[in-house]
Amino acid sequence: METQTVVVTGASAGIGRATARLFGQRGARVALIARGQAGLDGAARDVREAGGEALAISADVADYDQVAAAARQAEEHFGPIDVWVNVAFTSVFAPFSDITAEEFRRVTEVSYLGFVHGTMAALALMRPRGRGTIVQVGSALGERSIPLQSAYCGAKHAINGFTSSLRCELLHENSGVQVTVVQMPAVNTPQFSWVRSRLPNHPQPVPPIYQPEVAARGVLFAADHPGRRQYWVGASTTATLLANRVMPAVLDRYLARTGYQSQQTAQKVEADRPDNLLHPVDGGDGHDHGSRGIFDDKAHDRSPQLWITQHARVSSGLLAGAAVAGAFVAGWRGRHR
Repeated sequence: METQTVVVTGASAGIGRATARLFGQRGARVALIARGQAGLDGAARDVREAGGEALAISADVADYDQVAAAARQAEEHFGPIDVWVNVAFTSVFAPFSDITAEEFRRVTEVSYLGFVHGTMAALALMRPRGRGTIVQVGSALGERSIPLQSAYCGAKHAINGFTSSLRCELLHENSGVQVTVVQMPAVNTPQFSWVRSRLPNHPQPVPPIYQPEVAARGVLFAADHPGRRQYWVGASTTATLLANRVMPAVLDRYLARTGYQSQQTAQKVEADRPDNLLHPVDGGDGHDHGSRGIFDDKAHDRSPQLWITQHARVSSGLLAGAAVAGAFVAGWRGRHR
């Protein structure tokens, strides 16, 4: 694993940056793709300080030619790509009626087609070799939509459908290339400070909130074990997806009542604040936002649910042992009665 060549899109901040740093801790060679140069430089520094090698490539994932060129540049610099992680996204926080057609198109081009372009570029190099892993960083909102994020939710739903179709095709080919999806919970990333928003108050992730390092650990585990179709990170993701399968109409009504308030803080925001929908927010002032957002005091840095996922055999053993112990105790009580 320490000799892996890895490509991470959306690597300048948030989950992408935290993921790149963890790969760097393994000594991996990490190609970083994003638009903002300050964030890219910061991410490259993180990877090198962690013990890996880094190559920063400025590219917009909405442009396939730029992504394909970045993939070739990564292979020319580091060698064959082993793992490709699609993370890059953007969004607009607003009721659907307040989002323009141009804004909706831009979110779709980055947050959905960006994943398609990254997957195309990776497969063009991996398929002839018959090996490689593609990890799609999804979201619980890719199965359970919420109000005020119609463009983002639509993109995340599309990623699930596209990836399922591709997986079937790879299986049909008996290809050694594998693809998996990691469904994420609410994460404390800088996006809530730079997303385009028409809400009166500052956007926030719907609690419970997790630190990006928790999400990154889920991405690395999926990259190491890509045989499963999906991974879920966070107890809230598990609860949301299971509840949506059982009572989606109830969740519709619940989110209609709570979804607006739960996605905003009490802090008012300027209507014309800078956002990264069309241009990176660190482009002019050279400011590096790092991997974390402004919700450190509310964010969890651990996920018991993720640990259970990563230690499935141990967890199964413990559950089996508990079941046996329970049966023994019940039998003992029955005999003494």
